Amino acid sequence: MKTLQQNDGVGTTTLKPLFGTSPDDLKLLVQTLGQSPYRATQLAEALYRHRLPSLDDITTFPIALRETLQAAYTVGLPEIVQSARSIDGTERYLIRMADGETVETVWMPDGDGGERGDGSEAAEEERNEPDLIAAEQGSPADQPLRYDSRPNPRPDTRNRGSLAANGYRRATICISSQVGCAVNCQFCLTAKLGIRRNLTAGEIAGQVAVALNRNNVKLGQDRINLVFMGMGEPFLNYDAFMDAVRLLRFMGIPESRMTVSTSGIEPSIRRFAQEPIRPKLALSLNASNDAVRESIMPITRKWNIQALLDAVNSIPLGKREYVTFEYVLLGGINDQPQHVQEVLDLLAGLKAKVNLIVWNPGPGIPYHQPSPEDVDRFHKSLIAGGIPTFIRRPRGRDIYAACGQLKRTVDETPVPAPAGPGALVQLSLAANPPA
Repeated sequence: MKTLQQNDGVGTTTLKPLFGTSPDDLKLLVQTLGQSPYRATQLAEALYRHRLPSLDDITTFPIALRETLQAAYTVGLPEIVQSARSIDGTERYLIRMADGETVETVWMPDGDGGERGDGSEAAEEERNEPDLIAAEQGSPADQPLRYDSRPNPRPDTRNRGSLAANGYRRATICISSQVGCAVNCQFCLTAKLGIRRNLTAGEIAGQVAVALNRNNVKLGQDRINLVFMGMGEPFLNYDAFMDAVRLLRFMGIPESRMTVSTSGIEPSIRRFAQEPIRPKLALSLNASNDAVRESIMPITRKWNIQALLDAVNSIPLGKREYVTFEYVLLGGINDQPQHVQEVLDLLAGLKAKVNLIVWNPGPGIPYHQPSPEDVDRFHKSLIAGGIPTFIRRPRGRDIYAACGQLKRTVDETPVPAPAGPGALVQLSLAANPPA
């Protein structure tokens, strides 16, 4: 790895970010500085376990070593420059990278129920929770899920992290993998951005680090789930995505608490199947036949549904592991009885569960939400056909933080964190960050 400052091409130098460097490469760096190997362990712990924002904060290092590092390096965490808070407690962060590019990351206290039925520890935590069951049966979707909504609440929050102290059981962080997206799904606001660039592993994992720091999360006490479902297609940035997974594991989040969503990049799914350590997989199916899918997801022209199912079938699933098939319900497009039967035929024999997502509106998107009756019929028909099916709880619709709504929404000036749980920052829909 390079240990010199990088030149930006106009005669000035920039500091190289350390966050994103693997623990093995940190050992090489420490070696080039003539330091003992244990300094690499200390540095890795400071970056990934303690998530320290500055080299000055690494008090286990002598001042001279900190000064040596500061001559060429910086921690390099991305920065939350704007935020908005929903009425349901969801927060959407505009996160700026070192080059000024921005992405959006979403913090969802108590998640959206997306893990139910996938066989993981997170799924067991959510199983039979009264508030999630009520959400599927038509209770208001945009209400925060609280401890006191459960029978026999646990008021004693001593020796627990910040989530329990604030009345939550867990949190889910929705992470972006690219600046924009190249896949062009017709129902998604992010598609309107096009693709700007891939994120690095450090920029992907860095979104998690700054979200954890903002919310004072204690990994090991607070339960955190991650979903790679933000801006971009993770499997079109495969190497950086998997490197980020390894960094996040080192930070203390196991892969069993991570889910990656793909629109269907067949070669990458097959590559993913060979990974010895991998997150859970969610495939965005969104249609019951190729004709409908191609009309809303043009990538289907390259890899049709059967090719994707064949690739998914190559994944060696654990005993209790299921592949999630995400299905965005678009009114009159893919939500009718004939579509239900086609989905049942497609998924017959697979270890599959379905997450139904009622389409989240966005300006300039020419679709409408399905009727509650159609959603209910679709849901119950899949269950009757033998497929575990769940309705994903929408989070943050009022601040454009729900699935398919991320579009780097910015205001003219950065805003502080909301003052209280009900505070809402209104952000205008603009594609580019402020200069």
